[in-house]
Amino acid sequence: MSKLIFFLGGAGSGKTTLAKALSRKHKAAFLDMDILLRPAAEAIMTLQGLDPSDRDSPEYKRLCRDLGYRITMDAALDNVQLGIDTIVVGPFTKEIGTPDWIEQELAQIGRSLDDTDVRVAYIYLANEALYRERITARKSPLDEWKLENWDAFTASLAHKQVAWPLPASAVAYIDNSNESPDIAFTEVEQRMYE
Repeated sequence: MSKLIFFLGGAGSGKTTLAKALSRKHKAAFLDMDILLRPAAEAIMTLQGLDPSDRDSPEYKRLCRDLGYRITMDAALDNVQLGIDTIVVGPFTKEIGTPDWIEQELAQIGRSLDDTDVRVAYIYLANEALYRERITARKSPLDEWKLENWDAFTASLAHKQVAWPLPASAVAYIDNSNESPDIAFTEVEQRMYE
């Protein structure tokens, strides 16, 4: 049974770093929504006369957000259908609050939670200051809006519960605040590949 593993959480939590490490070790397909959407988002934002590096403003969300999730999930479902373990990275903030979302996605390829091992690693940090420190340290132009609009952006960092009908053992909430990512990785690997 192939795995479909979601790495969720706020910007700067370390979800991409942990997901890449797990993908590398277990030879799973790695799909990062930001990477898959980037060419289209840059073109769309530029055509609208907006900042092509913006990934957080209301304009970006209106124009690009849903497209990014569709592109990512189409690629993920294709890999799952081929029997390839697949790791997906993105916030999925709206989707995790919709109980039947994952079942609807799997149904598109004739699959269900009975024949697909869906797991979630929700990565978070202990406090806003740590998020800001890590976001600032990575010096990405994609983070400029976040830092310039910190008060508005911090709402996206609120800890969210996954509403999908998964067994408790399939969802791990992992604090990645420690300076050594090895500690969080050990927990991620145990929970995603136990």
